[in-house]
Amino acid sequence: MTRNDATIMSNADDMDDVRPVLDDAWFEEADAFQGARLVRRGRPKPDNPKQPVTIRLDRDLVEWFKRSGDGWQTRINAELRRVAGI
Repeated sequence: MTRNDATIMSNADDMDDVRPVLDDAWFEEADAFQGARLVRRGRPKPDNPKQPVTIRLDRDLVEWFKRSGDGWQTRINAELRRVAGI
């Protein structure tokens, strides 16, 4: 149990408050296994999936984007879209 889990448990008045709701929506998003083999990931496939690429960029440019924190690759993608006009 993580420290956060322990805090939640100690602040709960009733165990029903901390149990996840295991409804149809929860199971649709869950990973499916057959034995130990993963057969389906829970996250739905996006309509427009990203394509992994390898690109060489100047180090200072990459560092500039990274300084703004997590999501720097998404911001590069957004800038490329802006410049391309799409």
